[in-house]
Amino acid sequence: MTSAPDPGSAEAQAHRLTVPRSARYYTLGGSAEVREVWVVLHGFGQLAGKFIRDFAPAAAPDRLIVAPEALSRYYTDHASRKVGATWMTSEDRLAEIADYVRYLDLLVDELHGTLAPRVERFEIHAFSQGAATGCRWVAFGRHQPDRLVLWGGGVPPDLDLAAHGERLTRAGLTMVIGDRDEFISEEAVSDQAARLEAGGVRFAVQRFSGGHLVPWPVLAAMAGPQAPRKD
Repeated sequence: MTSAPDPGSAEAQAHRLTVPRSARYYTLGGSAEVREVWVVLHGFGQLAGKFIRDFAPAAAPDRLIVAPEALSRYYTDHASRKVGATWMTSEDRLAEIADYVRYLDLLVDELHGTLAPRVERFEIHAFSQGAATGCRWVAFGRHQPDRLVLWGGGVPPDLDLAAHGERLTRAGLTMVIGDRDEFISEEAVSDQAARLEAGGVRFAVQRFSGGHLVPWPVLAAMAGPQAPRKD
């Protein structure tokens, strides 16, 4: 007699389906005379509507600040029902990377369609987890920024510098890291610099006194003299 197959031994087959969905983003600044666009990428567990406030002083009539929100939201605290968003997890990571690169490319396509041909400069400012997102977007996406600034973050270790280092160099890669950043040790900063140098990537590291944040004095210097003082 043949025994019945063990249902627990069957291997599930994974399938994929591309679906349309909505994505949320926020803007500050800008007018009919927009010449510059900054896309700012939030960190793990943040929401774009709050994160964009860190860049509010850099907004100006000729500079539009755009904060896209990551596609995956979750409760960061179930008791208070506080919600955050994440760009990706380790689960199905390559598909999630492809999804957010496609999303960010489509966002810039929309901005260009609305603002072109006036826009002369495009920058990516990426914080914490968003730094890895920004680097992968530069590597795999269709839009080359004039500047890529990583705030409290670095280039993801899995990114192939031999294949994509030139795009990072052309993006004017700058890492801004606090001397008391609780998530980035001095050893990690040194290791990151050594890896980029070995990969032939040109970059700058800007240090400041502080922790894991976007410091106003450094942001003000990047924004230029038009940026108002933040009290």
